[in-house]
Amino acid sequence: MNQAPGNPFPFAPTPTEDAIFAEPWQARAFGVTMALYQAGHFTWPEWVEALSGEIAAAKARGDPDTGETYYLHWLAALERIVAAKNLSAAFELRTRKGEWAQAAAHTPHGKPIVLGAHDHHHDH
Repeated sequence: MNQAPGNPFPFAPTPTEDAIFAEPWQARAFGVTMALYQAGHFTWPEWVEALSGEIAAAKARGDPDTGETYYLHWLAALERIVAAKNLSAAFELRTRKGEWAQAAAHTPHGKPIVLGAHDHHHDH
């Protein structure tokens, strides 16, 4: 894949290419990284340092560097930068807001809203 002009992600899809992820979690990790970067939570050089550090550490541990573990390194770098920037609290708050909104949407009017309650209806 080629780097699009103005695209700081050298492996990100350009408008003419499709992103290919082997697993849904890889797409989510990529999306979270993009969103955090675009929101200004870290700089591109910080991301490059985190990702290259994870890849270097994996190679030192004997990773064969076949590309199959790339998104494992991506996820580890994302976890590292989220922890270093203390972003987990903001992410958790946003997630919790989403859970409340979903629970409210699935709760009949006048009934108490219970987080996760809509998931339990499938057990009956």
